[in-house]
Amino acid sequence: MRWARPRGGDLLGTGGDRCPTVEVEIRTPRGAVRGMLHAADGARGAAVLVSGAGGGVVGPSGVYAELSERLRADGVTALRLDYRKPNDLPECVYDVLASLDALGRAGVERAVLVGWSFGGAVVISAGATSERVVGVATVASQTYGTEDVGGLSPEKALLLIHGTADRTLPAELSRHLYARAGEPKELVLYPGDGHGVERHRSQMLVRLHGWSRQLLLDDA
Repeated sequence: MRWARPRGGDLLGTGGDRCPTVEVEIRTPRGAVRGMLHAADGARGAAVLVSGAGGGVVGPSGVYAELSERLRADGVTALRLDYRKPNDLPECVYDVLASLDALGRAGVERAVLVGWSFGGAVVISAGATSERVVGVATVASQTYGTEDVGGLSPEKALLLIHGTADRTLPAELSRHLYARAGEPKELVLYPGDGHGVERHRSQMLVRLHGWSRQLLLDDA
């Protein structure tokens, strides 16, 4: 599956200041993509975080803001990206690719992608397309639109997280993705947890932070 690659567009802060967290937009031929940028000075690594079919920038159990701040403290830039057209898979993939291109022009050389629910398909597709991506993580992912999961291997790591009591998208979907993916890959199942991994929020945060840090800093 191939996606159109955006051309042009830079990260533009709406406030024009140097605060660690700022609302930004990325101008593309298809319109502006917006998000919250947790910028680390001189960062060569970045994480792009996307949510489910409804869009937004909070992530499962509201974990994205705290994850972004932990990464920024490590020297990694994090971008909590909001879709232009939520629930439109090709357009959402385009948005992620636009953000990666803009981060590249800002000096980022390596990136990880994190996607929740519908966003799992978004980051798998974008991750298979972009050479800048070194890892893809999903939380409670769907399987529709994930045909490219096998194409991540062997250059890009895959982390799959799911709650075993998810009534929205059952954990069997992540098991299926794991079976189709190549190495390096990891499947983390949280017993009795739901679609937002509410009961194991702290463990999920630690796992995503450590995984991102290893790929962007320890393995750089």
